[in-house]
Amino acid sequence: MGQTAAVDGILIALLVQGHVLLEGVPGVAKTLLVRTIAQCLDLDSQRVQFTPDLMPGDVTGSMIYDAKSGDFSFREGPVFTNLLVADEINRTPPKTQSALLEAMEERQVTVDGATRRLTEPFLVAATQNPVEYEGTYPLPEAQLDRFLFKLVLDLPDRDTEFTILSRHAHGFDSHRLRAAGIERVAGPDELLAAGARAAQVHCAPEVIAYIVDIVQATRRAPSLALGVSPRGATRLLAAAQAQAWLSGRGYITPDDVKSLVPATFRHRIALRPEAQMEGADVDRVLASIVESVHVPR
Repeated sequence: MGQTAAVDGILIALLVQGHVLLEGVPGVAKTLLVRTIAQCLDLDSQRVQFTPDLMPGDVTGSMIYDAKSGDFSFREGPVFTNLLVADEINRTPPKTQSALLEAMEERQVTVDGATRRLTEPFLVAATQNPVEYEGTYPLPEAQLDRFLFKLVLDLPDRDTEFTILSRHAHGFDSHRLRAAGIERVAGPDELLAAGARAAQVHCAPEVIAYIVDIVQATRRAPSLALGVSPRGATRLLAAAQAQAWLSGRGYITPDDVKSLVPATFRHRIALRPEAQMEGADVDRVLASIVESVHVPR
C-alpha cells in the first residue's frame, strides 16, 4: 500500500537484469514487497539476514567435506535463486557485502577456483536501514554502483495507514500471501522474453544526448564530490527503455528519463563535505541538475 514507485522500480529492474536497494525504517514492508513480487512472477526466492558475523560463504556457498566419501562437495548458498533478499545488508561488514559483487555483476560465483553460473533471471533486492541507525556499515562505492535503483520507502500517510490496518483487522496475514489473493501472473521465461522486447525500445539520438548531458552535469556540479559513472548512464538508458515498454510505447521520452534519474543516481553520487554541512540533500541536488539541462522536444 502506498509504495507504487517501489513496485514499478522492482519490475523495471527485473526486465533489465538489474538489482535494487530498498531503504526505509523497519516495518515499512520492504521484505514483504519482494516476497509478494516473487510469488506473482513465480520466482524462486531466498532470504539472507545480514548480521555482523555473517561470512561470505554463508551467501555464496562453500566446499563441504563428506566423511563417507572422503571428498569435498560444493554446497550452494542462498545466492543460487531467482530473487535474493539481502535483508539489512548494511548491518554486515564490507568483506561480506563484497561477496555479492561477482554475483551481481557477472551472474556467477567462484568458490575454490570453480565458477558456477547463477539462475536467470537473477535479482538482488537488498534492504537497508537509513545510515544514521546504530550498528550499520556504509556500502562500498563499487557495490552501490552495481545497484540499478535505490528506492526509498517512506512511512505511509494517514489514509494509507488506515487502509493497511483495516486489512489486518479483516484477517490479512503477511505470512500467508496466497490466502490474501496473491496469484501467479507470469513466470521466469515470460519475464526474460519481456526483457528482450524492452531492450528493443527505440531511443532517439536527442534523448541519448539528454541522458549524456545530465550525467555530465553531475560531474560538474559544485556540491558533488563524485558524479555519475558511464555505468550509471547506461543503466538509466536501459531503465528508461523498460519503463517505456511497460507503458506500451516503442520509444523513450525525456519524461521517462527525468522520472528515473532520482532512483538511478541517488546512490551513485557523493556530496562534498561543505555541502553536507550546509544541509544539502542528494535528491534536491539531482532535481536542480535535471532542471538545468535543456530538454529535447
